[in-house]
Amino acid sequence: MKPKVIVYSRVPDEVLTRIKKECDVTYYEKLTNDNYSDFMKELTEAEGVLGSGLKVDKQLLEKAKRLKVVSNITVGYDNLAIDELTARGVLATNTPTVLDDTVADTMMALILTTRRRVVELDQLVKNGEWKDSIAEEHFGLDVHHKKLGIIGMGRVGQTLAKRAYAGFDMEILYHNRSRNEWAEDTLQAKYCSLEELLEQSDVVCLLTPLTKETEGLMGNQQFELMKSSAVFINGSRGATVDEQALIHALEEGKIYAAGLDVYKEEPVPVDHPLLSMRNVVSLPHIGSATHETRHNMAQLAADNLLAALNGASPPTPINEKDLS
Repeated sequence: MKPKVIVYSRVPDEVLTRIKKECDVTYYEKLTNDNYSDFMKELTEAEGVLGSGLKVDKQLLEKAKRLKVVSNITVGYDNLAIDELTARGVLATNTPTVLDDTVADTMMALILTTRRRVVELDQLVKNGEWKDSIAEEHFGLDVHHKKLGIIGMGRVGQTLAKRAYAGFDMEILYHNRSRNEWAEDTLQAKYCSLEELLEQSDVVCLLTPLTKETEGLMGNQQFELMKSSAVFINGSRGATVDEQALIHALEEGKIYAAGLDVYKEEPVPVDHPLLSMRNVVSLPHIGSATHETRHNMAQLAADNLLAALNGASPPTPINEKDLS
């Protein structure tokens, strides 16, 4: 008998077909209020679930007694109660590596659009306000030869640093839980305290995972340390930033601009103060959102799911070592 699995996010047809060859699949393109009760009924018999964003906590796991694997189609896994999963012998997996380049591209785009005021000036042209040569009040700031401070020098951080160093001659500062010898040797990156990074950087890019230690990492005290000409980029999770502190820093001119791909509440409310600021570039959490990358993420998630159900070691496990 084929193992029963639930795919609760939209995946490419060929990925879904592949999973169906080996599993009895219940498929939801998206979980909604209308189908959630059906999903919970199916969950009682499921041995695997695959998708993005489902909060897998103790309460949900109480309903999923047969569950063997949870396959996240994301790098981040703050939606998963890893301790609860491990205690119940449930394998958790994610999809790192395949999106590093794409997310780094998005972060570089935010750096360029904030410092050169691309979005704001695009709107100026479209509004018919370009009557003569552009006045100094619309000038932006250089990116090349400036200091990029990366908080969280993981795979994406390294990939972004490589682009900034090789393509824009930027000096790389970084703050991380541990030293990154590759970045120091190859990119002449400088390891420093968070305070030193904030004080010296022209661009501060936050790329940490969301943990108890990083929740609210950027607050009033941190924004006060930044240069008034510096921009802040968030590609981590919305909860790593005190949004009221960010709003205050932007309103008071404590920092020059912000580029955001994540928010504390998503989708971000249309009346959110950040959305009315001309010096904020707002993206709808699209760091990895290209056709190629999302396809590769779904393929890797399927690899993880099927390997785990077949008793093999998945390519990118989260808690496998703690289960052995």
